[in-house]
Amino acid sequence: MKVTETSLSGCLILEPEVHQDTRGFFMESFNSKSFFELTGVHANFVQDNHSQSEKGVLRGLHYQKSSPQGKLVRVSRGSVFDVAVDIRFESPTFGSWVGMELSEQNKLQLWIPEGFAHGFVVTSEIADFQYKCTNYYFPEDEASIHYLDPDINILWPDLDKVLVSSKDSHAKSFRNLLPQ
Repeated sequence: MKVTETSLSGCLILEPEVHQDTRGFFMESFNSKSFFELTGVHANFVQDNHSQSEKGVLRGLHYQKSSPQGKLVRVSRGSVFDVAVDIRFESPTFGSWVGMELSEQNKLQLWIPEGFAHGFVVTSEIADFQYKCTNYYFPEDEASIHYLDPDINILWPDLDKVLVSSKDSHAKSFRNLLPQ
């Protein structure tokens, strides 16, 4: 597995070793020992999630306030534009974002540490999005930042139509995160 640092401290791109022949391919999508050796991150994953969405569905920017989740994300079918936003107050990249295509073709994974908001938009006709979490989902602890927040200014792909949940369309601004 190849690991590449992003512009956000701790947020990493993982490129698995893919063995492909005429029958198809094989890849190890996660190995705890290798993950630690390559990243230095001792992640204790407690929950796996899988979502399926149609083209233009945008989910995010989600985070948990007092029980943050680290996430190892990937796409097993289709493609998405995936975004991580640093919301760690003490971080020099606080308020910065990184975005990249995750797809069944490139098989890349993104490690998003605790202390980040996360979201994605589906760019293929359909996408299966899978992720491992370091903490359980607590609905009462969940919060969202509006995906079009001008202070973050994410450059989302140009899509004809974007489908967003009511919760995400009414998400708060990034400025609401700042201590008052």
